Amino acid sequence: MKDTNKAVGSPISRIDGIAKVTGKAPYSMDHPVTNPAYAILFKSTIAAGTIREIDSAAAEKAPGVLAIITHKNAPKLNVKGGLRGGALLQSPEVEFFGQNIGIVVAETFEQARYASRLINVTYDKKEPKVDFDKVADQARMPKDKEKADAKRGDVQAALGQATYKVEEVYETPIEHHHPMEPHAAIAEWNGDKVTLYSSAQIVNGAQSAAAATLNLQPNQVRIVSPYIGGGFGSKGGQWANLALAAVAAKQVNRPVKLALTRQQMVNSVGLRQHNRQKVSLAATGDGKLTALAHEITTHCAINDEFVEPCGDCSKIMYDTPNSLITYRVAPMNLILPTYTRGPGKSTGSFALESAMDELAYKLKMDPIAFRIKNEPERDPSNGKPWSSRTTVQCLREGAKAFGWEKRKPEPRQNSQGNYWIGYGVSAGTYPAHQRPTSASVKLTRAGETVTAIVELAAADLGTGTYTILTQTAADALGLAVQHVKVKIGDSDLPPAAGAVGSVGAASYANAVNDACEKITQELLTKSGKQFFVRPTAAQLMRSEKLTDYQTRVDSKPPENTEEFSAHSFNANFAEVAVNKSTGMVRVNRFLAVTGAGKILNPKTARSQIIGGNVWGIGMALTEESVVDPRWGNFVTRSLGDYHVPANLDIGHLDAIFINETDEHVNTLGVKGIGEVGIVAVAAAVANAVFNATGKRVRELPITPDKVL
Repeated sequence: MKDTNKAVGSPISRIDGIAKVTGKAPYSMDHPVTNPAYAILFKSTIAAGTIREIDSAAAEKAPGVLAIITHKNAPKLNVKGGLRGGALLQSPEVEFFGQNIGIVVAETFEQARYASRLINVTYDKKEPKVDFDKVADQARMPKDKEKADAKRGDVQAALGQATYKVEEVYETPIEHHHPMEPHAAIAEWNGDKVTLYSSAQIVNGAQSAAAATLNLQPNQVRIVSPYIGGGFGSKGGQWANLALAAVAAKQVNRPVKLALTRQQMVNSVGLRQHNRQKVSLAATGDGKLTALAHEITTHCAINDEFVEPCGDCSKIMYDTPNSLITYRVAPMNLILPTYTRGPGKSTGSFALESAMDELAYKLKMDPIAFRIKNEPERDPSNGKPWSSRTTVQCLREGAKAFGWEKRKPEPRQNSQGNYWIGYGVSAGTYPAHQRPTSASVKLTRAGETVTAIVELAAADLGTGTYTILTQTAADALGLAVQHVKVKIGDSDLPPAAGAVGSVGAASYANAVNDACEKITQELLTKSGKQFFVRPTAAQLMRSEKLTDYQTRVDSKPPENTEEFSAHSFNANFAEVAVNKSTGMVRVNRFLAVTGAGKILNPKTARSQIIGGNVWGIGMALTEESVVDPRWGNFVTRSLGDYHVPANLDIGHLDAIFINETDEHVNTLGVKGIGEVGIVAVAAAVANAVFNATGKRVRELPITPDKVL
C-alpha cells in the first residue's frame, strides 16, 4: 500500500506554479538592474565570404546610441572557450547567413534596433554550401571517434541471403527549438567580475564557458538562472550572445540587456540537423531479425562538428546477430547543429521504427508481436545486463489500453465518412544516467516548527524541478512540503548536473536525498543516543533543541552503475484520421506507455510525456525549417511560418507509467523522462498513416502532398 503521508509519488501541483502564472517568476530579462542599456546584434546577409567594410557612421549618429562593436574593436576573446557556434566578432570571415557581425548598444531597445538598420556592410562573397542534396555525396567520416562505424557480424551477407527484407531511406528535416522564451541575457559588471542573468540548462557549464571565453576565472562569473522558459537543448550549450552581452556591458560601463528576436533565433542558437538515414532489415519467415543496418548522412558547420547519434536506438532495441551503424557528415554554411530534445533518438527512431513496421507488414505479422519476437535479453551493443527493461510490458499494456485488437492489418479497411482511420505503434528508448551533483541542506527550528532550505545549482526547464526536489527533501527529512524551500539556478550554489540528457531528476533528487540522509546521520551522531526507530532530521532538531544545523554532500552515482545498461523505454500508439479528399492528417488519439523507474510526481511526469508527444506529433506532421538555397537563410523564421501544433491540432492524449523498480540505476531508482517522451512518436504517426491509407511516407513532415 502506498504511504499516504509520503510526498514522493504524489501528484503535487507545481510549487512554483503561482509565481509563474502571476508573473512573479523572474526569467532572464526580468531581473532588476540599475540604469540598463540595450543591445541588439546585427548579422551577416551572406552565407560565405569576408566582410570588406562596415559603414556605421549613420548609426553612430542615431539617437541614443552608446556603442557599436564589430570585429574591428571587439576585445580578444577565447574562441575555444566552450561557447557554441563561434560568431564572437573575432574575424571578418563569414561562415553562415545570420552570423553575428556586430552589436549596437543604445539607451533603449528601439533605438538600438533602429540604429542597427542604418549600418551598411559590403562583402567579398564566396559560393556557399547550403544545399544538402548537393553536399551529401561529399560526406566524410566524423571526427568524433564515438561515431566510428560500429559493426557486428556480416550485414551484407545476411541481407543477400534474406527472403524478407527492407532497404529504405528515411529523411528528417532541419528543425528549430523555438522555446517560448527566446535566448537573452543581462550582463552586469562589478570590477573584474560579471553577473550574467541568462537561461542556462547547465548552470555551471554556462559559468565555465563564459569565463573561458571572456578570459576570466570561473569565480569571476556568476550565472543566475532560476527559471527557464523552455530550451529543449538549445540552452544546454551556451552561444555567443551570452559573452557578447558581457562585452557590451564592459564597453559602455553599465548593465546591458541583450535579447534575441524570434527571427534571430533561427541562426543564433543551433538547430536539429537534416538526417538522411538508410535502414536495412532482414528477417526469417517466422519474424526473427538476421540483420540491421542504419547508415546516416548528415551535415555540420563549415569549421565545427556536431553529429546527433541517430543510430543509438538501432544499437540496442532489437536482437540481431548482424548489425552495422555508420555516420557520414558534410560541412555546410549553416550554423552549428546542436542537441535537440531526444537528440538522435527521436530522429533515428523514426527511421528504425518505420522500417520495423514495413518489415512486419511484409511478413504479415502483427508489428507488436514482431517487436516482442526480437526482444534482446542483454544490451546487444555491449553485452551488459539491463538494469531493467520494460519494452514488452509497455507494448502489451499499451495494446490493451489502446484497443489494438480493433486494428485491421490491411490498409484502407477502416473508414469513417470522408476519413481513412489507421492505427500505428512504435517503441523507443533513452539512456538513464546520474551525474555528479552537490547539494546543501540547512535546517532551522523555531519552537516545534522545523524548516529546511535545500540549495544546489540545478536548472528548471519548466519541468517541475522545484517540486520534485521539495518532495524528495520533505520525505527524507520528515517535514511537510510547505516547510521545505528549494533554491536552484545560481552558480554560487553547490555545483550540479544540467537539465540535459534526461539526467536532471536522477542527479538532483539523489543528491538532495543523499544530503538529507547525511544531515540526519550527523544529527543522530551528534545526539549520542540510541533509538529503537531511526528518527527523522526534523525529530532530532526538536529532541536535541537545536536552532540550526547544515551540511553539504557531493553525490555520485553508485559504483556498480556502469556494470548495467540503464535506459527508460516506451511504447507509442497513434490513431490517425486522413481526409480522403485533402490528404490532411489528424491524430485523433495518442497513448504513451513509459517505463522510467520511480516516478517522483505523476502529474509533472505526465506533463513531460505529453509535451514530448506533442512535439513528436509536430515532428511528424508540421515542423520543418526550410533553407532558401539562393541565400542560405531560413525561409521559416517565425512561429507564423514554422508550424508547431496548437491545441486544435492535437486529439486526446493519455500517458501510462509502468510500475517499475530499478535497483541498479541509482539509489532512488529514478530514470529520466524528459526526452523519452518524444522518441519514436513520429514513427507511430507515420505507421498509422500507412495503416489508414496504404501510403508509406518516409520523409517528414507528412504533408498532404505526400499522402495524396
